[in-house]
Order: sequence, then C-alpha cells, then structure tokens
Amino acid sequence: MKKKIAIIGAGVVGSSIAILLHRRGYQVTGVVSRNPKSARALAAKVNSPVGDTNVTEVAGIAEILFITTPDREIARVALDVAEAANFNPGTLVIHMSGVLSSDVLGSVKKRGGLVLSLHPLQSFAGVEEALASLPGSVFTLEGDEEALADGRELVQDLGGIAVPIKAEDKVIYHGAACFAANYLVALAHLAVGLFQSIGFSQAQGIQALLPLMQGVLDNIKAVGPVQALTGPIARGDGSTVAGHLAALADKAPEALDIYRLLGNYTLKIALEKGTIDSERALELEGLLEAVKGAGNNG
Repeated sequence: MKKKIAIIGAGVVGSSIAILLHRRGYQVTGVVSRNPKSARALAAKVNSPVGDTNVTEVAGIAEILFITTPDREIARVALDVAEAANFNPGTLVIHMSGVLSSDVLGSVKKRGGLVLSLHPLQSFAGVEEALASLPGSVFTLEGDEEALADGRELVQDLGGIAVPIKAEDKVIYHGAACFAANYLVALAHLAVGLFQSIGFSQAQGIQALLPLMQGVLDNIKAVGPVQALTGPIARGDGSTVAGHLAALADKAPEALDIYRLLGNYTLKIALEKGTIDSERALELEGLLEAVKGAGNNG
C-alpha cells in the first residue's frame, strides 16, 4: 500500500512529482500553493480533495509531505508545518533542494517528524519536459536513516536512480550540477551569439550548433570526458588558439577571459589524454595568459 502524500508548492517541480507519483498509484491527499489557482489546478490533475493556500490544511492528512517551494522559503514552510496543531509525529517531510541539507527541516524533527532531502539531478524547463526526463535520472538522498527506505521507494516509483549523499557534500554536488547544466546553457548562449555576430540568425545558430553539442555529449557517454576531448588545444595547435584569441579580442572582447579560463582548464584534460606534452602545454598556457584581463579593458 502506497503512503499518502501531499505537496506544498505547485510549481514545475511539485507538479511533476505529484503527477508522476499519482500515476504510480500514490494518493495525493492535498496540494498547497501561494497561488490558489495553481493549487486547485494541480489538485484536479491528481484527484486530490484539497487544493488550498494554507499549509495547515495538509500538515496532518499525509504520511509524506513534499516541500517543493523555492529554497529561500523551505525553512519557513517547515516551521509552519511543525507548528500546525494537526501535525502528526512520524510524518516524513521531504524538501527537494539540491544545495540545502535536511538540516533546514530541523523544526520538523523537533516535533517528532522524519526529514529527508531528495534532489532530482535534472533540469525542469516545464512540467511536460520534466515528466519525460525524470525517469532514468539520478536522485540524491540525504537525511534521517529511518527515512531512507521511503526515499528509495519513492525514487524507484519515479523511475529514478537513488544515490545517497552526505549533508556536507551537497554544496559541491550542486556546484557540479551548475557547471553541467546552467553553464552549459551559458556557453551555448555565447556560441550562438558569436554565430549571430557573423550573420546567422538565432535559429540558424542553434540549428548549426546543436548537432555538434549532441555529438560531444554522445562521445562523453561513450568514452568519458577525457577521451571525448578534441579541438586545437587537444592537438596542441597554437596557431589556431592564437587566431581565436585575436579574433575575440577584436570582435567579442567580453568572451576573451571565458575562452582563456576554459582553455587553461582544457590544457589539463589534454595532458591527461596524452595528446600534448608538458612543453607544448606551457607554450599554449603562455598564449592564453598573454591576454589575461584583456576582455575587461575599454
């Protein structure tokens, strides 16, 4: 028998989790959101009898409470839950922040509740996209030992892969995820912008670059990031790197320091791959360091 769940926060994350678990046979006993329209809309989708704006309406009617609000609101919402007269000791309260540990739910523990942080390592562009991408994703778990079994069952029912994590490791874990996701978007934006500067439309730039980016991702999946590295630094091609630097300094100086910083890191990968030696790495490093700060001038 699946445990009864309630959702506090009817945004993309909360809606996606509620819908997926509802499809897997969980009874959603309540949905709460600051926006009453959102609460009622999600409640209708998951056949929940409660769609409200008041946390106390769901604090005592579920065995598992999901707090899927923005990070800055989690501690306050947890306190509202803990202070609700109808809160039942033994209730499992879960937040879904990637960077915060379960310690932020301390007020719930003081009332006898169990706490867990459960984070899907996935990008939430929209509900439909999340419903498609969450199955197969890694979910990290951190919190009360007694709650981990329930966490693993939830992840299994969501179609995910459960990985335990230490509370003190969550910040570096989340930082790594930012590199892989948020900064990948930033780099794509930069690359498309450079294409636009030479006459491509945005749509043409995206159409041109996406197959390249997908090919790189496929290579990383197949052989790992070191062996997937290609390009002028991997080849030790100093003349090409120098050409890039000169063109960027002239046409896109705001990108110069980004190129230099990433180039210096790429040198380490090329050395690990063995396609350049330390002497060639020093030569390339000298080229990159020669333009240090140039993108901030003028």
